[in-house]
This record gives sequence, structure tokens and C-alpha cells, in this order.
Amino acid sequence: PPAGSASAVGRPPRWASSFSQPGPTESDRSEEQVFLSESCVKRLLEITEGSEFLRLQVEGGGCSGFQYKFSLDTVIGPDDRQGQRGVVVVGVFEQGGARVVVDVDSLAFVKGSMVDFSQELIRSSFQVVSNPQAEKGCSCGTSFSVKF
Repeated sequence: PPAGSASAVGRPPRWASSFSQPGPTESDRSEEQVFLSESCVKRLLEITEGSEFLRLQVEGGGCSGFQYKFSLDTVIGPDDRQGQRGVVVVGVFEQGGARVVVDVDSLAFVKGSMVDFSQELIRSSFQVVSNPQAEKGCSCGTSFSVKF
């Protein structure tokens, strides 16, 4: 290819977390990740300042058994880290300067999902889409049941 041209081969998708790196463990690592859509990144960059990030939590409740909860936060706490065979696993997912933090317990329910920002006539919200851990969800997209 001519100098200065970019080849799409070998590059991760534009929405991939900054933790995606080529190698034998890429598929293992992608299963433990949360991805950010372009609209999510754009909106987070508009509303966050300094060290702020979007926190994603999963709580019991909602019409399907579990529900997603989003909030802005500035503190990464001990529940956002998990020791595993001497390695610290951090549930911090970043793309283009926008960050989403997921605590360890919630990550089990949303790993492999994408966080999106949806803007409609009657509401705008962050949403979890394409959740491989969810069996079914409610029509509003805020609650889900898990696969067993």
C-alpha cells in the first residue's frame, strides 16, 4: 500500500475496548470485557469532566429479575478489582478517553456486552445491548433474566 494509507486488516473494531490486543488470549479476554459504542463514547465525553466515568451496576429487581443501573462516579473502589492468581483484574473499560467501570459482581452479568447511548423522542439513556449473559429482557431494555 502507498505510504500514509491505512489498512483495516489486523486492527480491532473501532468500538473495541482499549484492552483488546492481538494474541492467543484475545478471545479469552474479550469474553471478560464490556465494549463501548461510538454513541456511548461521544455522550460520555460530553457529560464527564476530569476523573468522572460511567459506572454500570447490575442489581436484583425489575420485571425480569435483574436490572442495569448507570451513574456517574469518580472513585474506583475495592469491588472494582479482583485478585486472580496474583494478577489484578480491573473492570475499567476505556475507549477514546471515555471510561465505564463495572464492579466484579456485576461484570459476571454483563461480560461481552456493549454499552450504548440511545436518543429517542421521549427519552435518552445509556443501555446495555447484545448481552450474551441475558436470556431475555423487558421491552424497555432496563431489566433482564440470566441464562443458566
